[in-house]
Amino acid sequence: MNEEVPERGTRARLTRAQKRALKRDPFAAAGIEEGDEFAAEALAAERAFHKRVPLWAKLAIAAAFVIIFFASFMLGRYGLTPDQWFFGIVDHIAHWFDPNWPYYDQELDNVLFQIRFPRIIVVLLSGAALAVAGASYQGMFKNPLVSPDILGASAGASFGACLALLLDLGNVYVQVFAFVGGMAAVGLAVLLNRTVKYDAILGLVLGGILVSTLFQSGTSIIKLLADADDKLPSITFWLMGSFASIDREQMLAIILPMIGGFLLLLLESWKLNVLSFGDEEARSMGINTRIVRLIVIFASTLVVSCSVAVAGIVGWIGLVIPHFARALVGPNYRVLLPASMAIGASFLLVVDDIARLLMSVEIPIGILTSLLGVPFFVIIYRRNMRGW
Repeated sequence: MNEEVPERGTRARLTRAQKRALKRDPFAAAGIEEGDEFAAEALAAERAFHKRVPLWAKLAIAAAFVIIFFASFMLGRYGLTPDQWFFGIVDHIAHWFDPNWPYYDQELDNVLFQIRFPRIIVVLLSGAALAVAGASYQGMFKNPLVSPDILGASAGASFGACLALLLDLGNVYVQVFAFVGGMAAVGLAVLLNRTVKYDAILGLVLGGILVSTLFQSGTSIIKLLADADDKLPSITFWLMGSFASIDREQMLAIILPMIGGFLLLLLESWKLNVLSFGDEEARSMGINTRIVRLIVIFASTLVVSCSVAVAGIVGWIGLVIPHFARALVGPNYRVLLPASMAIGASFLLVVDDIARLLMSVEIPIGILTSLLGVPFFVIIYRRNMRGW
């Protein structure tokens, strides 16, 4: 006779005998008949949901992040050795306390702290933003093919930036217009969601499609009106995405909004776990699903709009990285969101390093993320569909 297993939702710990029974035949131990495919899938999903993250996965994610972060300071047209990097940091700190520090190298300090440090931080924030937004949307929509631009954030930001470029405004206005355009597009999609009262998810998807189409048409009109010899190349290059013009002011402008968006998503991670089981289960636990969705949408749009405002369109990160993170740490969003942030930041930083080094002219980051993202996604998608 099989050992009894605590019912789903109870907090009782399994005995060793019960654990052995589950490992031998989890479906029979749970009282599931052979033909009950729905119950079998539910049990398999629940076991995956409560699976502990292997220690090697945690160490691998952390080690990769640290190595890529520090290695990126030494890569570039002005190559640095590890000792130059180390003493450059030491001399920078010493120069704070003693402006007459004899070993201070102005050129080295500019490379490290005026050029590479702001760029690396912005790349890390952008990669984390796109990945965590993609993971949050995939959980909220319960769809593995959802990306951060499903509600029109990228289309709205593109329209805003292109409008600023057409009007020949400064770089600051381009970023402001892009940010406002992204937030406005998602806000319009949420408003259109009210037209589909019987299905909130369907309403959001339809609203996102309509808004994306609208703003993409506006961007096409701007391209048509732009001067082919001057403004059109600038618009086209911006749409391909690049971190080449990042400076300290842009870094400081997006840090606080992005941190705020990250904290909101991390605080809502356990509610995303509940939403993944359906709205009825979430409501039975006292969760206001509408408020949770609005918070997730606002926080995701905030971080994505900040990323697009300073870097342009960077695709595939929000679609590919959550699948890779899910394969490593499982579907529990309390672990999946931080893992997606770390992996997304590391991956985008590697791609940015390649963009800086591969050719004599820097390759737009959006081209490389697409070239690397498509085959990467095919492999991960084929191997990691069981959780859906």
